[in-house]
Amino acid sequence: MLDEIIRKTIREMVGGSGPPIAFLTPVGDRGLLGPESVAWQIHADFISMMIGGISSLIMQALHPQALAGVWDHSNFREDLKGRLGRTAYFIAATTYGSTEMANNIIDKVNRIHTKITGFDEFGKPYSANDPHLLAWVHLTETRSFMRAFEGYRHEKISVQEKDQYFLEMKSLGERMGASDLPTTYAATENAISSYIPELYFGERAKSIIDLLENFPSNLAAKPFIKLISHAGFLNLPNWVYPLIDKPIPNQLERFVVKKSIDFMALPIREALKDGVAAHSRRRVYGDS
Repeated sequence: MLDEIIRKTIREMVGGSGPPIAFLTPVGDRGLLGPESVAWQIHADFISMMIGGISSLIMQALHPQALAGVWDHSNFREDLKGRLGRTAYFIAATTYGSTEMANNIIDKVNRIHTKITGFDEFGKPYSANDPHLLAWVHLTETRSFMRAFEGYRHEKISVQEKDQYFLEMKSLGERMGASDLPTTYAATENAISSYIPELYFGERAKSIIDLLENFPSNLAAKPFIKLISHAGFLNLPNWVYPLIDKPIPNQLERFVVKKSIDFMALPIREALKDGVAAHSRRRVYGDS
C-alpha cells in the first residue's frame, strides 16, 4: 500500500505510468553503456537524480541563449511536470534502454533541435544546435547528477569512478552535438566556471526559478516535492547563490535537509527498487 502511494506521488512529479516493460527487450542488448558503467550506478537513484535535475534546470536558466530556446519553443512554464518527465525518459532511454531505443531518442531530439532557433532577450541569435550551448546543458546536468549522488546516496564511489562517469557521459553529449567536453569531475567544474561571464539573472530566469521554488503539485505530494526542490537549490555551486540573489546556505540548513532526505529516501528507494535499472539488467542478462 505504501509503495503504491509513493509511486503515485512520484508520477505526480514527473509523470510516467506502470512498470517499465519496454526496457526488458531485446534480451542480451547492452544498450549504449552497459550495466558495468558508472552511469548505470549513478542514474539508478531516483532521489539524487531528481535533486540533480532541479539544480541543473536552475543553472541552465541562467544562460540567456539556453533559456531562450526553452522560453520560445516549449510549454515548460505551463507543464513543468511534462518537461521533467521528458527529460527523465531521455536519460533513462540513453542510459538503460536497448541500442535501438537509445539511438531513436537521440535522433528524435537532434531533429527537434534543428527547428529551434530565434533571438534571446538581448536580441542575440541562438540555435539549439549550437555546440557551445549544448555543452552548457551537458555540463550542468552531469555535474548536478554527480554532486547530488555524492551528497544524498550513501554509496562508496572512488575518484576514478567519478571521472569514469564524466568520460562515459562525454560520448552521449557528443552524440547530441556538444563539443569540447571534459572527461573528469574537476575539469567539468572548471568548464562550467568558464561560462560565468555569459550568465544573466533577468526576469526570465527569475520566473523559472520561482516556478522551481513553488513546484506545482497536489496537496499529498507537496511535502515531498518541496523537500526535493529545496535540496536541488542546495546542490548548486556556491558561486551561483549571489548571482540569483540568495545567501549561501549554511551548514545547519544543509544538515537538516540532508537528514530529511535520508529519512524520506528509505521507503522511496524500496518502492522503486524494481524500476528501469532492474528491468534493464534483466534484459541484459536474460533474467526472468
